[in-house]
Amino acid sequence: MWLVAGLGNPGPEYERTPHNLGFLAVDRVAARHAVRVTRKEANSLVGLGQVAGTPVVLVKPQTFMNVSGPAIKVLLDRYELGPANLLLVYDELALPWRQLRVRPKGSSAGHNGVKSTIRSVGTEEFARLRLGIHPGHPIGDGAKFVLDPIRKAQGAELDEMLDQAADAIESILAEGVEKSMAKYNRRAQGSTEEES
Repeated sequence: MWLVAGLGNPGPEYERTPHNLGFLAVDRVAARHAVRVTRKEANSLVGLGQVAGTPVVLVKPQTFMNVSGPAIKVLLDRYELGPANLLLVYDELALPWRQLRVRPKGSSAGHNGVKSTIRSVGTEEFARLRLGIHPGHPIGDGAKFVLDPIRKAQGAELDEMLDQAADAIESILAEGVEKSMAKYNRRAQGSTEEES
């Protein structure tokens, strides 16, 4: 069994912001596999089901982003799962818009939701799917940018990215992190090096 936790902020004002891509990706996977993420448990919305033939707990913590970790830790304990069975899905300002990165572990890289999860779980050793949100031009205040609504003109691109994110989540659950890294960690445009 896997616990797939999407990071975001609760409330309609945050719904379609870059910082809520984790929630949106979990919603996309849930819709594909008829899992209802509506059960209130451990300060989260939770849905139990099967994704890619694997039992899953889909989670959207309803605390704010910066304190997501405790809810995730409670759910891992409740379902008797360790960090090796955690997949964290979240936005990544260091990656270009629509680029995906699968990683088996790593630091928070300054992401407060990831920082909170590492602190609560007690290790950096859990899988993550990072969803790129950098627009490719100077953004000024990063904290403001991640909480501003995604422009309507980006709707089709957002939809495409959420489909790709759902594909990547399915791949991680069915084939493991290593194979999914090979499949989804595409080279950045204009770069000659594969990014990890």
